[in-house]
Amino acid sequence: MVYKFRAILDAEEDVFRDIAIQDADTLEDLHNALVNAFGFDGAEVASFYTCDDNWNQEDEIPLFDTGDVAGEQMVMADYQLSGLLNQEQTKIIYVYDFMNMWTFLVELAAIEEEKPGETYPEMLFSHGIMPGEAPEKEFEADGNEMDFDEDGFDDNDFDEFGDSGNFEDYGFEENWN
Repeated sequence: MVYKFRAILDAEEDVFRDIAIQDADTLEDLHNALVNAFGFDGAEVASFYTCDDNWNQEDEIPLFDTGDVAGEQMVMADYQLSGLLNQEQTKIIYVYDFMNMWTFLVELAAIEEEKPGETYPEMLFSHGIMPGEAPEKEFEADGNEMDFDEDGFDDNDFDEFGDSGNFEDYGFEENWN
């Protein structure tokens, strides 16, 4: 079977690519197809994230094993597309280059029979021009906001010390280095 995906850049501009790939391919194969489709050089790390129907991010699936014990963490190459995505679970988030946070909403649009003579993965359609820089992200707080002053400190952090400049009672020396 062939999975047809639409990958949309998470931005105000309409930038998306439609890709056909075999269901037996892995997330790493999809990663490589996305890198090529959007014109990246492939030199940056990336991850997929499972998500719910409202695109709320869930579990990370990284390109490389970043766990404490080598081989313990599953990576993109360990996930066959057909084992992760299907008619009920169609959405996944893709993030490329964690310094710039290129974020894509990737959705399985169709599952079709493989066409004889076709080579997969294949870019089926391209719309929009990639911007020169990744779109700015607005990160939402989780309800535990802190009240930072102009120095970047939450004034409540020093409440337990009282006068933040007086550390003699706590065993700190003023010129410790």
